[in-house]
Order: sequence, then C-alpha cells, then structure tokens
Amino acid sequence: MRPLLALFLTFLTSAPLQAAPPNIVFIMADDLGYTDVGTFGSQYYETPNLDKLAAQGMKLTSHHHCQNCQPTRAALMSGQYGPRTGVYTVGEIGRFEWQTRPLQPVANVTSLPLEKITLAQSLKKAGYATGMFGKWHLGMKDEYQPGKRGFDEAIESSGKHFDFKTTPEVDYPKRQYLADFLTDKAVDFIQRHKAEPFFLYLPHYGVHSPIHAKPELIEKFKAKPGVGGHHNPVYAAMIASVDESVGRVMAELEKQGLAENTVLIFTSDNGGVGGYTREGIKKGGDTTDNAPLRSGKGSLYEGGTRVPFIVRWPGITAAGSQTGVPSIHVDLYPTLLEIAGGAAPENYPLDGESLVPLFKNSQATLKRRAIYQHFPGYLGAGENTWRTTPVGLIQQGDWKLMEFFEDGRLELYNLAEDIGEKNNLASAQPEKVKELQSQMIAWRKEIGAKMPTPNTPTEAPKKKGKGKGKKKKQAD
Repeated sequence: MRPLLALFLTFLTSAPLQAAPPNIVFIMADDLGYTDVGTFGSQYYETPNLDKLAAQGMKLTSHHHCQNCQPTRAALMSGQYGPRTGVYTVGEIGRFEWQTRPLQPVANVTSLPLEKITLAQSLKKAGYATGMFGKWHLGMKDEYQPGKRGFDEAIESSGKHFDFKTTPEVDYPKRQYLADFLTDKAVDFIQRHKAEPFFLYLPHYGVHSPIHAKPELIEKFKAKPGVGGHHNPVYAAMIASVDESVGRVMAELEKQGLAENTVLIFTSDNGGVGGYTREGIKKGGDTTDNAPLRSGKGSLYEGGTRVPFIVRWPGITAAGSQTGVPSIHVDLYPTLLEIAGGAAPENYPLDGESLVPLFKNSQATLKRRAIYQHFPGYLGAGENTWRTTPVGLIQQGDWKLMEFFEDGRLELYNLAEDIGEKNNLASAQPEKVKELQSQMIAWRKEIGAKMPTPNTPTEAPKKKGKGKGKKKKQAD
C-alpha cells in the first residue's frame, strides 16, 4: 500500500490547483468625459490612480455607452440594447417638449422591466457575493431596487454630493462627501468578502451636477492654470475625488492580497457635459470639453457616447496595452459572465459579445460585424435647440453611419481619420452608406426597434419651467 500511497501523494502535490474565480470590481463615474482622464488626454485634471491603473492594465479607446445615464445602466444590467428594454433615456416622453417637431417619440420605460435577468443575478448564480453602492437609477419602487435585482447588499445614493440621502437610510459623518462615503462602503465590502469571490459594483454619482466638491481640492485647482477646455477647478476637484476612490479600492485589494486575482474595470456612463459650441447650443452650462470629440452628453456624436475604459486583469491584460476595437455597454454582461465562469441565462438573449479575447490579446478582433445605437426621442439643450433628435447609428470598424429620422439625413464618418466627425462622407461614399444602412435596418427589424411616428407640429404648450426645446434640469 505504501508505494500506492506515495504515488497518490505525488500526484496531489504535482497537480495544478484550480485557481479561484477572480473577483470583479466595476467602478463607473457619472458624466465623466472621454478626455477628462489624464491617460486619455487631459493636461489639467489630475487622475494619478487611473493613470496607474491604465499603466498596469489595458485601455479600450473606442468603448461606447448611451448618450445619457439611465439607458446605459439598463444595458449594463440587462445585457440588452434599448429596443429590448424600452429604456432609451431618462424620464417620461414629455420631459422635453417635442410638440413642435416632425416626430412623436417612442414612449420611454423608466424602470428596468422585472422580467430582465440582471448581471448581478447571473453572477450570484455563479457563486459570487454581490454588492452595489451608489447610483442605481433603474427604478424607484421597492421591487425595482438593487436588493431585489440580484445584489446581496446595496446602498443607493441620492443626487447630492453633500448632505445626501441613501436607500436604505445610513448614518454618516456630517458633511461627508458622497464619493468618500461610497468608497467606505466598498472597502468594507471587500474586507468582509475577501474569502469568497465577489462582484463589487461602485457606480459613483460624481462627476454629475450639482458641481460641488471638497473645499481643499477646489483650492488646489484654483491655483492651477487651465488647459484648453479643461479649466473648472470645482469640476477638477470632483474628478480628483473619484480618482481617490479608485486609489483606495486599489490599495485595499493590495492590502487584502486580492489584487492579483481581481478584475478591476473603470469607465463612465456617458460623455461629459460640454463641447456643444459646434451645434450652436452652448449656453454657459458646460462643465468640461470633450475635444477632439464632437458634442457631449445627450448627443450620439462621439463626445456623447465614447467613454474612458480601463481594465486590469493581472496575468491576462498586458501592462500598458490598448485596443481600438469598437465595444459597447451590452458587452459587459457576457464579458463578466465568462470571467466568472458562469452560464448565460436560458432563453434570454444577450446582445453583446465577450471582450475577454481583447483582454487577452490587444491585437485580437471580435466576431460580430458592428455595434448599434437606437434613440427614437429628443433631448433638449436650450431654447429651440437639441442635443439630439431621433437618430440611429451603426459603427463597423472605423466607419460610423448616423441616420436622423426626422428628415432621413445620413452622416458617414471614418473615425480613424476624423475622430471629431467634421467631414460627412455620405455623398462621397454612397456604396458604404448603402451597405451600413441596410445592416442597420436589418438590425432594427431583428431586434424589434420601435420607430418614432409622424407628428403634426403644433405650438408647444406653455408650462412653467419649460419652453420650446428648453432643457429641464437633468436628473440623470
């Protein structure tokens, strides 16, 4: 028996142990523009922790989300494009007065439908402890709350950076800054779940308005000269607080010995609030500038949808690498599910494609032909002006085609040569337009995308706080 026992013990000691599933930390800023991060181009805002994260991991330089907050979050949590969830924007159809326009928007769904299987539910089923601390924005009623949608622990924050409210109510030191509070909760979650695989979702309310920041950080940036369209010291201080949060999470993962087995992702929910001059709608409300990208939040030009994206997966992502392969919000669900070793929900369509091949090899490509956006509504930006009118788009490689539904206008851009979308190539490239438009129409039919319907323009009703296209306070 002894020789057999020795042989068995030798087998046990020589056989590789199966690695524990990696932890997943997903941090998302709110309204942070593509170039608001140092490693993505800013020379005024300071993001040393995000810059360090990018140096240790990989940047996705052509990652896209929706034009504003709620549809991005719905896509992330459901793994489905807007036409499947019905979540296209924030609020009801009458949020912006469209009555003078040629089209009537598609009614908007304001809570993520309960039949949708969330990413948190799928990761929980895969054996993960799940926690969310921050901005949920997918339904206010109890049954829509994150604690009912797959999160073991959840604290939802309100839209203030000081003297904020939480659901459930939680005590905190007087005048504590919201980003610091949320990070405290995230760090505590890591400490309590370090012995098991966990999914930590940290969706900050920063840098969304109101533009409020910690006084000591504001003073720091007041003494610093602005660079280009980046010059607001309060906004810079808000970015610094989000960056501090990332640094604290990174430090806690190191302290707990978890960094080497944790996938850490950082991104923003949509583009920054600014860069509207070209559309003639700049009214003094800009907080940043998305240059060289065109336009900003609320628009489906690159300034509104292209966002910073950094992923660090030790042993998988090459340090300091980057990829320009187009990716989009619905990709995160299958990506994180593959990382976790979980199974896709049965009889439930996921519209994205796993990005794991890109994480493993920055030179890799994806199987799909294109990514899409569909926005059948209006987002106002001031008196008689709009951040966007109803529009759909397809991006295939470097080519991006936009179809504006009011008048059928087509805009074609080669983003590799014209990232600022200044040169419409639709007239010069009719075959490319035909190819892309036919794909987009086929996609809309396949996914069941609803289209805006004809409207007989009338004078917009006079309501307090509203005007023709006048922008209400953004609550997203």
